[in-house]
Amino acid sequence: MSFPPGPKAAYQNVPIMAQYYQPSRFVISAITLGSVTTITTTQNVNYLVGQQVRLIIPPTFGCRQLNEQQALVIDVPELNQVVININSKTYDPYIASSATTQAQIMAIGDVNSGQINAQGPNFQSLDIPASFINISPI
Repeated sequence: MSFPPGPKAAYQNVPIMAQYYQPSRFVISAITLGSVTTITTTQNVNYLVGQQVRLIIPPTFGCRQLNEQQALVIDVPELNQVVININSKTYDPYIASSATTQAQIMAIGDVNSGQINAQGPNFQSLDIPASFINISPI
């Protein structure tokens, strides 16, 4: 007698761990304001053009207008920089701070501009550029 598949046992259904997914969250070290906004991070980023991001800027870092803003990555000029589509010419300047809560940029999605699967289940790739990729060792 065979049984239909049921729920997975807790030990087989491991929790989602943020460190196992790309793109990730990065600490901001500098922000260049202008007609577009350039974010410099403390580590090399793994974002792609079209990646949707959110900025978290605590009050001690200035630049309050960027806090909780969502934007699209429009360029990756350096390994640790992204240019986003926010006009920040009139915003308060970014201030480096040693606060416990760091200023951060994090991926929240993408524009889904990858190739659409028109061939049904026989299509070879399901990855959309800038989509989240599971890199878990488990």
